[in-house]
Amino acid sequence: MMQSRRQAILQTLRVGAFALGALSAKAQAAQNNGRLVLVFLRGAYDGLSMLVPHGDPRYAQIRPNIGIGKPDGSAKTALALDDLFGLHPACAALLPLWQQGVLAAIPCAGSPDRSRSHFDAQYHWETGKPGSSSPSAGWLNVLSGLLGLGSGLHAIGVGESSPRILSGPRPVQLVGNGLLATRPGTLAETKTREAMQQLYSGDAALGKAMVEGANSRMSTAAMLKPSTMANEQQTANNGAGSPQGLALDAKHLGTLMRQNRQLQLGFLSSGGWDTHINQGNVTGLLANNLSNLSNTLLQLRAAFNEPNDVVLVASEFGRTCAENGTRGTDHGHGNVMWLMGDAVQGGRWHGRWDGLSHDMLNEGRDLPVHHDFRGVFAQALSRSLGVSQEKIAEVFPGYRWDSSLDGVFKA
Repeated sequence: MMQSRRQAILQTLRVGAFALGALSAKAQAAQNNGRLVLVFLRGAYDGLSMLVPHGDPRYAQIRPNIGIGKPDGSAKTALALDDLFGLHPACAALLPLWQQGVLAAIPCAGSPDRSRSHFDAQYHWETGKPGSSSPSAGWLNVLSGLLGLGSGLHAIGVGESSPRILSGPRPVQLVGNGLLATRPGTLAETKTREAMQQLYSGDAALGKAMVEGANSRMSTAAMLKPSTMANEQQTANNGAGSPQGLALDAKHLGTLMRQNRQLQLGFLSSGGWDTHINQGNVTGLLANNLSNLSNTLLQLRAAFNEPNDVVLVASEFGRTCAENGTRGTDHGHGNVMWLMGDAVQGGRWHGRWDGLSHDMLNEGRDLPVHHDFRGVFAQALSRSLGVSQEKIAEVFPGYRWDSSLDGVFKA
């Protein structure tokens, strides 16, 4: 009898251990089932107009024409987030996301490299190697090979035909459009168009929208000759489409990643953010771009709202804190990065902010970089995809874990 009881106890312990192991494996799987989407704004967007430091008295002094006014409840001033920061009124659609606690900002993030070249800075961001111009695969391509999901497609880009961030030995899915839509292998090519229509065969309305969007961009591309665009703007855009098409790209991305759950990495981009001249304030070029970006984030929120989904918004560098003589802003250094998702500790900003006084700025003119962009991405990779710090070091060689951002995600 004693032997039987001992065997029964041992069997119970084995069952309990197995159950705990199963629960642990299930928890680990849940931690790894997120999806990561990066929205990259080529041309260096003006973060100080989207996340307005209205509580800093110097803001109004250095931006007398393009600054966004202190919140007063009207549609022509910033939307208060707290005593220091507010949202551009063109981003009103994002205020509920902030209030729901699923949207957060890091005001002084960026690359530790001080390059003000669009080409160089974008290369550094896309390879994950600040300061290095050596041939490298894109970091999303490298990450795709480390996810441990076996062979097949794990990453997708919608918009650009061949973004550097997705280039490399791993296979990726690319759905190109924008100004490159007339090049072979993109939506302008009959076979590719037919293949895309098959992908959307289950959603007639979205399939129709895809074709209309491609046709519209092709018409725009036909009207725009290279001679009509400044060389710098062409370099800044790097083949990306305009912000007007970004929300539609986001809708396509969401559809494709829902259809194939092996796709855990998504990339979107737009050009048009290099605002040296007549940037505008509550209206104008930048306001229009921010409105389109807000609509894009709403589309992404609708598509990527599972517990570990994370959406990030970034740009190659920021812009000068003070406006220039042509009522625009020039190339800067630090900038605002955004994070969105249920796992995000939202409704607040994170990281270090020292204000806009001259002695607190980079070279007396730009936001400093207090938080390396790789540290921000590392936090997202760890939470969304369960990537270990050892593997993150393979994606971002030489990066350092930024423990000051450990509160960006919920425990």
